[in-house]
Amino acid sequence: MQYIKSRHTIEDIIKKSRFIGIIIPVADEQEALQNLRQLAVDYPDASHIAFAYRIRTEQAFICRFHDSGEPSGTAGKPIFQHLEGKDLINVLVAVIRYFGGVKLGAGGLARAYGNAAKHVIESAEIIDYVELIRVRLTLAYPQMQQFEYQLKKLDGRILQQDFSEQIDLLVELPAASQEALFKFLS
Repeated sequence: MQYIKSRHTIEDIIKKSRFIGIIIPVADEQEALQNLRQLAVDYPDASHIAFAYRIRTEQAFICRFHDSGEPSGTAGKPIFQHLEGKDLINVLVAVIRYFGGVKLGAGGLARAYGNAAKHVIESAEIIDYVELIRVRLTLAYPQMQQFEYQLKKLDGRILQQDFSEQIDLLVELPAASQEALFKFLS
């Protein structure tokens, strides 16, 4: 799985129609919908704002796409196929179209929306997704220095620490490193 860090925009003219592709990182479905509402405000005179998003939750993936008045399957689905093909998560891709007076046909529309999605995805910096977990631990004071060294080697970090008779910690680290951490602690 992969994700993007920042918003990107591309623009293309196809047979007098203007296509604006926008890719936006989102944390959840509510943020995706909020961004779509903002796009409608930012581009009030656009002919169509087709979109697709793919969001990972703890339970499953939330995947949606919409043709925005274009013939069924010619806008949202081609956008979504590029998200799925790149295995992107927590991302919204919208393609805004200003109609230029020349009809593109179903195949032409699908290619235009798909290409806009493809180009805006290629313009973004794509980063591998690393699943992080949180672990609560209790350590004795003499263990702390060696533990911090090991945690850093595992790309983890301390989120919370409470000092009393022992040290209570909340740490975050890549899920793939959990076994190595427990092996170190045993």
